[in-house]
Amino acid sequence: MNRTYELMFIVRPDMPEEELDKLISTLESQVSTSGGTVKNVERMGKRRLAYAVRRFADGIYVLLTAEGSGGLIHELERRLRVTEPVIKFLTVRIDEEQKRLDKIKKIREARKKAPPAPAEAGGETAAVTA
Repeated sequence: MNRTYELMFIVRPDMPEEELDKLISTLESQVSTSGGTVKNVERMGKRRLAYAVRRFADGIYVLLTAEGSGGLIHELERRLRVTEPVIKFLTVRIDEEQKRLDKIKKIREARKKAPPAPAEAGGETAAVTA
């Protein structure tokens, strides 16, 4: 069953651009050979880390959005684990979140199209005089 995943990984800040391109193309080819599809690759650039990781204070962030099976993600994580320039990585399944957001969006659109309820006139809050 194909699901949608976001794979965020951080590489060393001193990694050359050519090697980063090679790493990303290797991951993309792994996704395609495993029967998945790469939806998006976003290079977020060099950013400060919240805490030192392997003595690095900065890192180059890359966000890869892919669609595929759990086995595909397991293989991608295995490759990232053994790739030396990769400092950290995190994979999140986003298809359930996307379904939830679509459902909320439909509910909001239905509320906009529905006419507003008529206001009651005559008042249950009449003033009492003594």
